Amino acid sequence: MPNIQKLIAAPGPRFILPMAGVLLLGLVLNSTWLAFLGLLGASFFAYFFRDPERPVPEDPGLIVAPADGKVVLVDEVREDKFLGRPAKRVGIFMNVFDVHVNRSPLAGTVVTSSHQAGGYKAAQRQDAAQVNEQQATMLEGEEGQRLLVVQIAGLLARRIISYVQPGQKLARGERLGMICFGSRVDLYLPPEAEVLVKVGDRVHAGSSVLGRWWLNAA
Repeated sequence: MPNIQKLIAAPGPRFILPMAGVLLLGLVLNSTWLAFLGLLGASFFAYFFRDPERPVPEDPGLIVAPADGKVVLVDEVREDKFLGRPAKRVGIFMNVFDVHVNRSPLAGTVVTSSHQAGGYKAAQRQDAAQVNEQQATMLEGEEGQRLLVVQIAGLLARRIISYVQPGQKLARGERLGMICFGSRVDLYLPPEAEVLVKVGDRVHAGSSVLGRWWLNAA
């Protein structure tokens, strides 16, 4: 039998169990509407906090998607706060029906994990990356290559949860955190990396190939 803890993200039970309690109370009181409310709530939260295992590509040099969702942005910017250099940026929007557990795009070490308070504008907006609450995690690969994962709160999102801390080693596709209730994740890659997705593509965290390194680039 599958281990339920591996199927539901860590924050899930604190949302699911109260609604299961409402369901039980409705059954005890013979209240159809209360039981239905509890069943509906418990079912929604169980679905939202699902955390399925993912097949992770093993080929060296590949960069996997950090989030489930739709690619809404592929551009080039200058990222000075953490990388201090020009970068290729890929933005992935997660709607409320996507899996919200985020994963490491590469095997490496957490260099920085930094939280920034902010607002809750719609995550699709261009300025969301500047003004919304966010968690930035910089990772360094085994060859010294660095990238940045930025979890951005959205209109409905009110909590960003990080699973990692500086110095921690992560495998490619390993869980690094999640965002509750609709949001966006931006991935910043160095210029020598090749982006293999385009706006409109749908990707799955840990298993979809988003790009690859050119490790011999100067």
